[in-house]
Amino acid sequence: MSTDEATVSNPPTDELPAPGERVPGDRVPGEKAPGEKAPDEKAPDDGMAPEAKPPWAGWDPIIRTGGVVVSILAALVSGFLEINLSTLRAGDLVTIWRGDAIGSGGGPLLGLSILLALVLNYAIAWFAVATTRRRWSLGPPWALWTLLMLFAAGVRTDEGDYLLGGENWIALVMILVGSLAYAVYSYRLILKGRLPQ
Repeated sequence: MSTDEATVSNPPTDELPAPGERVPGDRVPGEKAPGEKAPDEKAPDDGMAPEAKPPWAGWDPIIRTGGVVVSILAALVSGFLEINLSTLRAGDLVTIWRGDAIGSGGGPLLGLSILLALVLNYAIAWFAVATTRRRWSLGPPWALWTLLMLFAAGVRTDEGDYLLGGENWIALVMILVGSLAYAVYSYRLILKGRLPQ
């Protein structure tokens, strides 16, 4: 081995890089060499690549209409369920399994319909606005639910009873809480100034 080869392979100690200093040709892990492509780097667009097809613009009105229809149906179903459960008593938890009607058992009234009115009406309001991306869409289910409750409070059955009687405090609180659920959601929309995500 010649002296020239020894100096190339073993440089003198006065030419060694200081700790932390990079030597030409050294690479940091993950760094690409000059002219090397990263694995996630795409080839340059040569104008021949197909463009992504935009979504069909007709879906927007279909989704909006579907959101309003589903929220109206949900308000109708939840209203009927809450009316039926407004007379639920503690004793009904046993008598319903025997085939008796809701309200035929003894004990105090249970406020399950109040809880359902709060949770379901707030969820229906959120669903209506979230699917349609319009604030007005909260109005139709709210109006239908309120009209259903007013109708139930003012109509007599064949036996002369009201569906929601004035002596049933659960039904009265349910109407108040259910309507307030829509109102609170509407008020929060106004305060936020933006639609839910």
